[in-house]
Amino acid sequence: MSNTSAIAQLQQQRHLLQLEYQEEKEAYRLHTETMGLARKVTRGDAWYPLHMGRTYYNSINQYCIEVTRKADEEIDHNFEYGKPVVFFSVDAAEGDLKQASHIRYFNFTGTISYVDGDRMVVAIPEGHTLELQNAPSPVGVQLFFDETSFRIMFDAMDRVMNAKGTRLAYLRDLFYSHQPAATFSFDAMRFPWLNTSQERAVNDVLRSKDVRVLHGPPGTGKTTTLVDAINETLMRETQVLVCAQSNTAVDWISEKLVDCGIPVLRLGNPTRVNDKMLGFTYEHRFADHPDYPKLWQLRRTIREMRRRRESGERFHQKIERLKEQAIEFEVRINADIFGQARVIASTLVGAGNKLLDGHKFGTVFIDEAAQALEAACWIPIRRASRVILAGDHCQLPPTVKSLEALKGGLGKTLMERIVENKPECVSLLQVQYRMNDEIMQFSSDYFYHGQMKSAPEVAHRLIHEGDAPILWFDTSEIELGEDEKDNFREQFIGETFGRVNKGEASLTLSLLQIYFQRIGKQRILDDRIDVGIISPYRAQVQYLKRLIKKRAFFKPFRHLISINTVDGFQGQERDVIIISLVRANDKGQIGFLRDLRRMNVAMTRARMKLFILGDAPTMTRHPFYKRLYDYIQAIKQQRQL
Repeated sequence: MSNTSAIAQLQQQRHLLQLEYQEEKEAYRLHTETMGLARKVTRGDAWYPLHMGRTYYNSINQYCIEVTRKADEEIDHNFEYGKPVVFFSVDAAEGDLKQASHIRYFNFTGTISYVDGDRMVVAIPEGHTLELQNAPSPVGVQLFFDETSFRIMFDAMDRVMNAKGTRLAYLRDLFYSHQPAATFSFDAMRFPWLNTSQERAVNDVLRSKDVRVLHGPPGTGKTTTLVDAINETLMRETQVLVCAQSNTAVDWISEKLVDCGIPVLRLGNPTRVNDKMLGFTYEHRFADHPDYPKLWQLRRTIREMRRRRESGERFHQKIERLKEQAIEFEVRINADIFGQARVIASTLVGAGNKLLDGHKFGTVFIDEAAQALEAACWIPIRRASRVILAGDHCQLPPTVKSLEALKGGLGKTLMERIVENKPECVSLLQVQYRMNDEIMQFSSDYFYHGQMKSAPEVAHRLIHEGDAPILWFDTSEIELGEDEKDNFREQFIGETFGRVNKGEASLTLSLLQIYFQRIGKQRILDDRIDVGIISPYRAQVQYLKRLIKKRAFFKPFRHLISINTVDGFQGQERDVIIISLVRANDKGQIGFLRDLRRMNVAMTRARMKLFILGDAPTMTRHPFYKRLYDYIQAIKQQRQL
């Protein structure tokens, strides 16, 4: 493929990204103008009311305010490091969301510097503290449209398209062509603690000069393999860049690397706040540097001088001299911090940080690559000579909100493109350590060409003897009176037309209760048998959460049961998984359940038991669900023979 063809395709990607940008911006505007405050709070997009805490300058000289929320601890929220926010005040009695009217937005935006539970630190422009602290009515904070991430992605795409005669230009043309990627040749190294496909994958990574895809289906030890590949690469290179789409994924891989004794520098703050990881963040290392007290003193002097607002040439010269000294300290501290790190870890967008300007890496490792927009992947790639992508394109895709952009192909990831153009660059991990064989087999046959195998220690593992590892409970077969039938049909609720199936939700909990009674309370608590209840629909998830609270039976097991959407369970596993499919209608419409990758994720979270609840006549009009239903029925019949 010619260079012009690669650029033409990238221009098309940029155009689609522009559509997504406009769609998200418009959605944010509507969300802000039309959605009630109570709904924003329950969706986790706003905190209200807030308690204003202390203000201070953090180690990287940002002016910060600490806020806490008074909220129902059941409400999850979407606030995380790096996201932009806007403050507002409301003419209403404190905390009375129903009365909330006349929302007034403050004329500045902030950036989240740190979140832990109900406490958040926000970096804001100086000079706005008093208007927040002295606001005559209660104050809240909500997520703001994320302009910065899009700006960084557009910038990365422009640099890739404009690259000429550089390593970046070479990689761009290579990824968009069928031209073979270059490799080194040397004898395979042995890693006795890895299985054969993992060992082969690490060797494949080491031999790659340009690009490699580490394809890790559910439970195959992708993170373990990736950590070994990074460790071995560090035997040959001084420093590598490790990125992922989400902060959670960056935390996960960083923690595993730290456990191996590798010095990691984490740009951005971790989502799961623990002392071990906080110690590796850039801000923490900066504040811990022996030269930091001197720098802090200089900055304080500069601020005090500015407050005095003196004039005259000598005053300006003195300020300039102090600023130069401060910059010298910053440069020296940064050189030390980056010099000591073997791994620089950040999100993909975080790799656009100015701190990395001028840094070049031999290798960039991108985890969760199948969930990342192509534009986001180019942000770190432009700083590296070779690229290792890890993930599974048969699991959750990137989130694309614009239907037009989705149809145009914005959801096609760089990882998928390379898998398509260069199948020889793919290393598939084949042995899974999570699921009972019967749970795994359908996913293996449908998504992975039957190439997955179960490790012997999990293949026949059951919660109790004679248990069926996988069951489909057909809600259409329940004998009901006429007045009850509607309970097992899907219904629209709420402003966003969320879908619920109340009968199915109630049945989900009844089945779990019966199953728990069969296992016995003591054993569940002693063995910590954990359960995930998954529904593709957020409204059903909320309904199930309310329902389980009312059932006294589940009180002792509350800490062992989590209820969430498919996206909320990505990367996790449970002993028992129950999936509530919700859809039940006469037309066989199943909406976004047609995205089969979601179902693949949901089913493969289960270690030993998988219940599926769904209306078979509705679901099995789709060939995938028909095949799944038939697979489960066939196993059931075999067991009865």
